[in-house]
Amino acid sequence: MAKKSNVEEVVMVQEVAEMQTAEKEKKPEKKEVELEDLPGIGPSTAEKLRRAGYDTIVKIATSSPYELEEVADLGVETGKRAISAARDALEMGYERADKILERRKVITRITTGSSELDGLIGGGVETQAITEAFGKFSSGKSQLGFQLAVNAQLPVERGGLGGSVLFIDTESTFRPERIKQLAEALKMDPDQVLKNIHVAKAVNSDHQMLLIEKSEEIIKRENIKLIIIDSLTSHFRTDYIGRGALSERQQKLNKHIHALQRLADQNNLAVYITNQVMDNPGILFGDPTTPIGGHVLAHAATYRLYFRKSKEEKRIAKLVDSPSMPEGECVFRVTPEGVRD
Repeated sequence: MAKKSNVEEVVMVQEVAEMQTAEKEKKPEKKEVELEDLPGIGPSTAEKLRRAGYDTIVKIATSSPYELEEVADLGVETGKRAISAARDALEMGYERADKILERRKVITRITTGSSELDGLIGGGVETQAITEAFGKFSSGKSQLGFQLAVNAQLPVERGGLGGSVLFIDTESTFRPERIKQLAEALKMDPDQVLKNIHVAKAVNSDHQMLLIEKSEEIIKRENIKLIIIDSLTSHFRTDYIGRGALSERQQKLNKHIHALQRLADQNNLAVYITNQVMDNPGILFGDPTTPIGGHVLAHAATYRLYFRKSKEEKRIAKLVDSPSMPEGECVFRVTPEGVRD
């Protein structure tokens, strides 16, 4: 009986070994693909791509051949082949909606300081999303940006993200004194709050785009959880004047806004941008206020808010567009202590 048991045990071990071998043959282990493994990319080109921030297969797969041509002198056709090979290596395709829902559980929100404004946009400024605020001067756009720069540093249980901030100033409106005032109102260390905000003053639209394209390293190193651009469109209006330059302006603006979205997705951070407005002469009745950027910016922003000034400290916020929240309005205040109900 013992001999039979041993025979059965040997047979069972052989069967398990055969099953494991068959499984390995069915699903061979994939070698991790490096940039140099892609067609047309040698060591020098790979180094150029890495310096430009394209350091993973995912970034190559989600880029365009024209981007690769610009940053690494890679021909468009060669870029297409490299992108195609990167996508094949990643097996990009469809996935179930429940998996997407599971992945979105890492998304968090930054409180604006006003529960009414938080409620309007679903609980605060969302990570992996672009929140745009447009309106006339003194409508509260920049003040909300300052408040978010402070609130993002709060711990999660207080409505923050416990991280640092990138602030790109295009209109010379950044005021550290105001940041200090807001931090003191929240009983935070103002010196530490200021140290956690990394400010760059963009001199033109190309410099502004470059600051975002080169920001990957500082985002990882400094635990950046919020990017603020105040304002996004100021330099684009100045650098591209007239109808003849409109097409180029919109193309560059489109590339810029998609670079912001890519950073938000890859690093689970929030993006808050302010936008300028103009009066549309074609609108004879109603509010002629129209945001700059046209359809390119309108489609790219996840949440779009229209701010209007009311009496004294009061401001009116209207949610113009959102993928999940209904249109609505709320009133908030801009006080010496910050954004409040």
